[in-house]
Amino acid sequence: MGTLMELPVIDGEGYLVEPQDWSEEVAEEFARQEKLQLTEDHWDVIRFMREYYDEHQVIPDARYVIKHLSPRLGAAARNKLFEMFPYGYVKQACKVAGMKRPRAWSTG
Repeated sequence: MGTLMELPVIDGEGYLVEPQDWSEEVAEEFARQEKLQLTEDHWDVIRFMREYYDEHQVIPDARYVIKHLSPRLGAAARNKLFEMFPYGYVKQACKVAGMKRPRAWSTG
């Protein structure tokens, strides 16, 4: 049996308080809590979100992630994003990628 990892500080909804505390191990734990099996497509989205956040200091809106996926997935990019994160971009993708809870967005 592996030892349980100690998670960084999270808010009342389970989002990281400080996005710089994120690691791939944190992502794996959040995904487990969300009952997600992370695939290479998930990691592509998560890494894009992290790079976007590092560069712009804001969470990328779902449309930027869809635009990132489009060259590879074409018109299926939007549906694929919501298949990967069936309970919503904010609820699952932002949480697993270690973003703070986006306050002004819907939970879709």
